[in-house]
Amino acid sequence: MLAALGFATIAVLLLLTMTKRASVLVALILLPVLAALIGGFAGDLGELILGGLSKVAPTGIMIAFAVLYFSLMVDAGLSDPLIRGLLRVARGDPLRITVATAVLTLCVALDGDGASTFLITVSALLPVYQRLGMNPLVLSGVVCLGAGVMNMVPWGGPTVRAMAALKLDSSDVFTPVLPAMGVGVAWVLVASYLLGRRERNRLATLSPQGLAPDEGKDERDDREPAAATTVTAATEPEPSRHATPATADGKRQALRAPGDGPGTVRVPPLPRTWLNVFNLLLTVTLVVCLIQEVMPLPVLFVLGFAIAALVNHPTWEQQQALLDRHAKNVVLVTTMIFAAGVLTGILTGTRMLDEMAETLVSVVPDSFGSHMPVAVAVSGMPLSLVFTPDAYYFGVLPVLAETAQGFGTDPAEVARAAILGQMTTGFPLSPLTASTFILVGMSGVSLGEHQRFIFRWAFATTLVMTAAALLTGAFSL
Repeated sequence: MLAALGFATIAVLLLLTMTKRASVLVALILLPVLAALIGGFAGDLGELILGGLSKVAPTGIMIAFAVLYFSLMVDAGLSDPLIRGLLRVARGDPLRITVATAVLTLCVALDGDGASTFLITVSALLPVYQRLGMNPLVLSGVVCLGAGVMNMVPWGGPTVRAMAALKLDSSDVFTPVLPAMGVGVAWVLVASYLLGRRERNRLATLSPQGLAPDEGKDERDDREPAAATTVTAATEPEPSRHATPATADGKRQALRAPGDGPGTVRVPPLPRTWLNVFNLLLTVTLVVCLIQEVMPLPVLFVLGFAIAALVNHPTWEQQQALLDRHAKNVVLVTTMIFAAGVLTGILTGTRMLDEMAETLVSVVPDSFGSHMPVAVAVSGMPLSLVFTPDAYYFGVLPVLAETAQGFGTDPAEVARAAILGQMTTGFPLSPLTASTFILVGMSGVSLGEHQRFIFRWAFATTLVMTAAALLTGAFSL
């Protein structure tokens, strides 16, 4: 009875979310509540929901302050110098530009937000690709590879969902696959080199002199592409998005708050150069502390955001403007996490999940049970084209994890396997994520062309990371 009720809940959840008959947030809350009522758990409903919410509370706190922190850094233009530097190094060479695209994507994608990554990288580099006559599919493809691997960070969507769904910590899910992620980053650079070399050869074939279409005009233009000015304009945050706009001498002056009189004195912010240095050092320190697990992740992001907000936006008005500007993103993400807590709290507390897992264990061959992490890892990337991240991580993953546990496999291994492909390497190809359409739309390519061009490279990324995870003991075969 409980197993059937649990499977019915998951099936209806998938049906409603995939057909967009109901929002994920509403479905995650109301469907398990309805299932609990049908199962006769009305008296325990409050305790079950509260238990689930308390389990995901640390994850919700972490993602809220992580979104605020990295949004602040994007607003502050932390990646702007990197963009200009990479374009200077590339000097109009298609191979160098392709590798630079990968490096830029890997750095910008550190915030775990695919939409902002695509907006920054494509707007910065598309004019360069157009000027040299490079295939825009190379741009969308390389950005896809870099953003996919970096989406594994513990404040990114898939890892956060995996931790919330299985009530695990970052040390259980992300830290063991960090070496595999490093191998994935190396693979992305290799893949970008191979794609860049192929693109360089293609352009050399088209040009009788072996030059790219726009090369050979002016040495200064090749060293500083015409798009460099576009890069600055496209990536430099607009004054309305900045709390302290830059002045001609490289410093910033504080914005006047509404109602300020002519004699109002504001706290002068740091000069722009020193502010960039401070933001870079703070971000590097934060990332190192996250990897070393100096403190719990939620605590690190709370402290990091507070320090960054105080230095970048020293007045109360500026800090409030920052919070107002990014409140929507925070609410959208955190409410989803807490809604998932309702689902997992009810399914776990009523033992529906246990019954579902026992049912699957009874039908899955014993020889397959020990290989489940590998099967989850290999199938995760293609399944990104079918399942939304919420449907997979909150609906499918808990059942897979409980089933694996029935065969003696740690559920954390299944979670690690899932983030190697499901909506990580697969999300920039999936028609189920809105950010994918930002990528293909800004690059000027169709979704079908993009998928055909980069699917095998993205799938190869998952296979490479799966092999690395096996070798490093993240999960066993």
